Amino acid sequence: MTAETATTAHNHLSTPRWKQNTKKILLFILHQWLLIGIGVVCLLAYYFPNVAKHGGIIRSEYSILYGAMAVIFIISGLSIPRQKLLLHFTNWRLHILVQAISFLFIPSLVLAVVHAILAGDPEGRIDRAVLAGYILTACIPTTIASNVVMTRAAGGDDAAALVEVLIANFLGPFITAGWTITLLPETAEFNPWRNGNEDLSAMYRGVFKQLGLSVLIPLIVGQLVRWTWPDQTATVLQKYHIPKIGTGCLLLLVWSTFSSCFASGALQSLSAQSIVFVVCFNLVLYVFLTVVCFYLSRPPGFLCGGFAGKYIFKRIPPEETIAVCFCGPAKSTALGIPLLYAMWAPVDLYLKAKTSVPVLLYTTEQVCIAHFFVHLFRRWNARVKAKMDLEGGEVGCAREEMTGDGMVEPKDVGVDSGR
Repeated sequence: MTAETATTAHNHLSTPRWKQNTKKILLFILHQWLLIGIGVVCLLAYYFPNVAKHGGIIRSEYSILYGAMAVIFIISGLSIPRQKLLLHFTNWRLHILVQAISFLFIPSLVLAVVHAILAGDPEGRIDRAVLAGYILTACIPTTIASNVVMTRAAGGDDAAALVEVLIANFLGPFITAGWTITLLPETAEFNPWRNGNEDLSAMYRGVFKQLGLSVLIPLIVGQLVRWTWPDQTATVLQKYHIPKIGTGCLLLLVWSTFSSCFASGALQSLSAQSIVFVVCFNLVLYVFLTVVCFYLSRPPGFLCGGFAGKYIFKRIPPEETIAVCFCGPAKSTALGIPLLYAMWAPVDLYLKAKTSVPVLLYTTEQVCIAHFFVHLFRRWNARVKAKMDLEGGEVGCAREEMTGDGMVEPKDVGVDSGR
C-alpha cells in the first residue's frame, strides 16, 4: 500500500459515518440530475405553458427544436470520427434490424394491442382518440436527439445511433402517413381519422427543413471543425465535458413537449382511466421493446446452430447493441406532432389534442426510462469487454444467463461475431 493510499484510507475511516452517508446520498442525487430536471421542467410546463409551447414566448419551435437540437448534433459532429460514420452507412445488417423494428415490428405489436382493447372494451372506457394516437406513434420513426445522447452516455456506438436516426427520419415522412391510415381499424369509431387530409406537402417541407437545419448542417459543421483541428477539438471536448451539454438540451426538448401538451389541454381532456392506461402501457411497451432489441442483437445460444447461426443470428458488437436498444424502441415527437396536425387538419382541434397524448407521453417517458437503461448498459458493456479481454476476442453466440443487474451475460465462447 502506498503512502497516498494509506492516507486516503485513514481519512475515510476517521470521517464520521453521517458525513459518509450524506456524501453518498448527495452523489446519488447528483447522478439522477436528468430525472430531477425532467420533474422541474414538467412543473414549469404545467404552471407556465405559454412560455415554451409551440408559438409561445420563446418560440420553442425555433429556439428549441432547431437551436437545442443543433447543439446536440454539433457535439456529435465534433465527437464522432468520420471513418465511423462512413463505415456505419454500409452496415446493412444494422439498418435492417433497427428499421424493421421501428416500422414493422412495433406497428404490428401495437395494432394487436389496439384490437385486443377494442374487443375487451366495447363501452369505450379507453378513449378511441388515444388508440388512434397509438397507431400513429407506432408508425413514426425513431427520435432524433435522445438516441444519440443516451447511446453515448451508456458507452455505446453513437455513430451507429446517428446513422440510424438519419435513415429513419429520412424514410419516416414517406412511410408513416400511409402506414398509419392503412392500420387504422375498419370501424365507424375511427372514421374521423381515416378521412383526414391527404395533402401533406407542407408537412414534408417542414420535416426535411428541420432535418437539414437542425441535424445535417450542424453535423457537417462539427465534422469540419474536427477534421481541421483534431487535437484541439479532442482536448476541448474532454477538458470542458462538452458532450454533457447534449443531455441538458434534452431537458429543453421535454420542456417544450409538455408545454405544448398542457397549453392544448390534451392531458386535461382525457379521463383518468385513459391517462393511467397511457402512462402504464408506455412503460411496459418501452421496456419490452428494449428487451426484444437486446435479444435480436445478441441472440441466445439455441439460435446459433448451422447456417442461421452463422449468418442470420450472428451477434453484433456490444456498442452497436446499445445503439439498437436505444434506437429501436424510441419514437420522435419532432415528426409525430407535425404529421398528426398535417394528416388530420380537418379534424376538430380538441380531438387532435387528445390524439397527440400517446405521442407526447411516450416520447417523454422514453427519456426517463432510458436514463435507467444507460446505467444498466454501461455496466453490461464493461463486463462484456472485460470478458473479451480475458478470453482474447469477441464473445460469440453462446448460452447466456441472467445476472443480478437484470441484463444478460455470456456464458461461454462460440462463433465470432462481426458485421
